[in-house]
Amino acid sequence: MMTNYGEKQLDEIKVFKDPVHRYISVKDQVIWDLIATPEFQRLRRIKQLGTTYLTFHGAEHSRFNHSLGVYEIVRNIIDTLEDYPEWNKDERLLCLCAALLHDLGHGPFSHSFEKIFDLDHEALTMMIILGDTEVNRVLERVEPGFAEKVSQVIAKTYPDTLVISLISSQIDADRMDYLQRDAYYTGVSYGHFDMERILRVMRPTEEQVVIKSTGMHAVEDYIMSRYQMYWQVYFHPVTRSAEVILTNILHRVKYLYDHDYQFKLEPTHFISFFERNVVLEDYLKLDESVVYYYFQLWQDEYDPILRDLCARFMNRNLFKYIEWSSEKRDHDLEKLKDLFQQAGIDPNYYLAIDSSSDLPYDVYESVEEMRMPIYLQIPDGSLRELSKYSDVVEAISRKKRMDHKLYFPLDSVNHIEDNKIRNEILNILSYK
Repeated sequence: MMTNYGEKQLDEIKVFKDPVHRYISVKDQVIWDLIATPEFQRLRRIKQLGTTYLTFHGAEHSRFNHSLGVYEIVRNIIDTLEDYPEWNKDERLLCLCAALLHDLGHGPFSHSFEKIFDLDHEALTMMIILGDTEVNRVLERVEPGFAEKVSQVIAKTYPDTLVISLISSQIDADRMDYLQRDAYYTGVSYGHFDMERILRVMRPTEEQVVIKSTGMHAVEDYIMSRYQMYWQVYFHPVTRSAEVILTNILHRVKYLYDHDYQFKLEPTHFISFFERNVVLEDYLKLDESVVYYYFQLWQDEYDPILRDLCARFMNRNLFKYIEWSSEKRDHDLEKLKDLFQQAGIDPNYYLAIDSSSDLPYDVYESVEEMRMPIYLQIPDGSLRELSKYSDVVEAISRKKRMDHKLYFPLDSVNHIEDNKIRNEILNILSYK
């Protein structure tokens, strides 16, 4: 009897040894084939945490690691939900494929790169899934239109919102993996929570996964873990300093390219990005190993700004920083820019305000963005929004935390020959 490709199982279960989940198990031929595609293997060459390795030296893990982890968590969630009548067993493979492929469109240095070139990794993920790729060919072998279904889950437009909530919600497999994985590789303790307990108390509804009320404290730990990871790891000021330099390198290369500068090493891989004409083939060729190659060689460029910024990034000679309230110090910023110009230091590349903000839990529902609060299922079967029951969650869900820092090259400032200018700058920066 012929077996449908979507139902085909491997002769034996394949496993990936994983430091977070111990083992990641694959028994579906479709999943095994997707992992083997060039587009998915490319994720080995994209760091999960971008420039964070310059702060936490262990943070060298990849999007490949994380994507497998999200797949494994969704696989375990499905095992928990499959006995409930609200769960549609026919959605199993769709959920696993969407979990595995949800980050397929990330580029080098991920979110920093997206901001510079006005890209959207989710849109690029859908381009890869729906385009002329091995991933698309594998998915279409399941059934015609299956790739479109997977892309709809990732785009949050799939009709079954319960499926979407497993991968994209305020308590989803994506967050549960990256918090634990990033905590493990950075060596911090903040990201740990009782995931097994959360999985055991998940319950399906027509719209989303909810949490049995007895699991409330495990969810509190999860939300606090997210809060702490953002402020202690993801928004770490040293990491942000590296991102400022990375951003300025690419802005400088774009400026030089637009002004017909003659590069020693032409930015061939970046041209379609500079011209806002990115095709999928170009995007898939640009990974972090390629970016590092350019940065390494641009340390010998004629342009002194590009040369210096690349050397700083490659050798971790990062900018220093101070706390900065832009509302109160606009005059100081303009004065600093003027002094930097007088000293021959271009403020466009050597003076930057970087801001971070996060709301660890959002009580407000957004149907358009498929953002739903976390609901607890109380003993009578009714649902209650989490912050109404949890004082801990209520306390941190009301105000978005903001942080602003000013970044600058202290070493360059200290080498300014004009004592008056140097001292004025240091006085404004209060960095003596």
